Amino acid sequence: MARGTQLPVDAPGEDRWHQARLLPTVGLRSEQEKEARATSSLLAVMRAVPEFGRALIGELGAPRGRIVTYTEIQLKDANGKVHIPDGAIVAERGKSLWRCLVEVKTGASMLTDEQVNRYVDIARVHGFDAVLTISNHITSSARESPVNVDGRKLSSRLALYHLSWWRIITEAIVQHRYRGVSDPDQAWILGELIAYLDDENSGASGFQDMGDQWVAVRNGAANDTLRAGDANVQEVAARWDQFVDYLCLGLGQDLGGDVRPMRPRKQTGEERLEASAKTLATEGRLEAAVRVPDTVGPIALEANLRTRRVHTSVIIDAPRTGRPVTRINWMLRQLKQAPEDLRVEVSFANARETSVALLADAREQPERLLSSTDVKRSPRAFLLVLSRPLGTKRGKGEKSFVRDTRQQAVDFYRDLVQDLRAWRAPPPKLVAEPDEANQTAHPNPPPFSAEEREAGEGQAPGEGVSESAAEPNPQT
Repeated sequence: MARGTQLPVDAPGEDRWHQARLLPTVGLRSEQEKEARATSSLLAVMRAVPEFGRALIGELGAPRGRIVTYTEIQLKDANGKVHIPDGAIVAERGKSLWRCLVEVKTGASMLTDEQVNRYVDIARVHGFDAVLTISNHITSSARESPVNVDGRKLSSRLALYHLSWWRIITEAIVQHRYRGVSDPDQAWILGELIAYLDDENSGASGFQDMGDQWVAVRNGAANDTLRAGDANVQEVAARWDQFVDYLCLGLGQDLGGDVRPMRPRKQTGEERLEASAKTLATEGRLEAAVRVPDTVGPIALEANLRTRRVHTSVIIDAPRTGRPVTRINWMLRQLKQAPEDLRVEVSFANARETSVALLADAREQPERLLSSTDVKRSPRAFLLVLSRPLGTKRGKGEKSFVRDTRQQAVDFYRDLVQDLRAWRAPPPKLVAEPDEANQTAHPNPPPFSAEEREAGEGQAPGEGVSESAAEPNPQT
């Protein structure tokens, strides 16, 4: 077409053209091709964008220095047999050298105990500092592995780490969107990695579904036929654990903060799953709590499979001053945009009783939330609960558990939690300055803020009084 010639009216516009990509997903067919391209793309961008690479491997114990990455390296085991791990990362700063083997899975491919143990053995033979596995399995931290490795093979000189693709995508988004990349070209390269990994065809994804045992466990909870030791209960409990981490990472992408699940520090992953499976079997509930930085408190999640309801809630402390109804109105003023079916529950100081009402009723009559036994009893805290129907399907589509629960948690934060403010006591105020500073010593001296008097400047009794006035009258 000659220069200046206009396109035909029926020609596709630019809005329908496919943008050229540095890392295209076009042509990816087998899982092996997806795995190879995802590995090469990630490792290359880690080297090209050092700020991203250092942030990603910083928690793995790597020094903050120059990063060099490799793919499909060949290493011999103790018997001389050649093995080809997916890649390797080398970080160097001064005399510090850190080397890490990398094994990657995409899509539904799972890491196996045999393969990871084999690479741990090879890493020991060749003096590597770490082995990193990457897959779509989401764990709560890099030190939690989805595979079982003989602990005797690991030591202070060799560690095993795991990163999910969802965590890697989150780290890339936070770096690109919030922390920033100093070099514009590097920022564009990181954006291309995000676009690639975000494409469904890349094989790098977030949380998929609740597993093929979801329907059986959902129905078993309703029929009270579950037992904590059942394999399907254990699987759903593990899926729930992954979903909570998926939710935290997703919120972190949008907020740019470190959103984390609230879990006991000394509780191991196995103990956590055991407790979750027990609660699911005995009570039919899945529970979790999520902490967003600088909010009034953690967001509690409860999926009740027996009642088929999902509850999201947050607790906020009541003001420590003012009349009881004044404290309740303080809370209601913060709930102007909250849904009317929000449940407001009030607990009271030195009492077990609580009062409760829907927000719509409390707005019309705040006195409903006062203590029923003593209207002068001071509120201690407010529990705000939003309840919605539980999604029943196992996937991520409409009316699925994953989609509906995720959306409820996001809406609860957006519509309520992010706007809540904790009560703060007003600062103490100085007393009004007197018109004339009192220069006479007194048990209650003038305020420190008085401009014309410093502490210790009060007059002693009789000081500054005339002699005639000070002399006693002999005739009195």
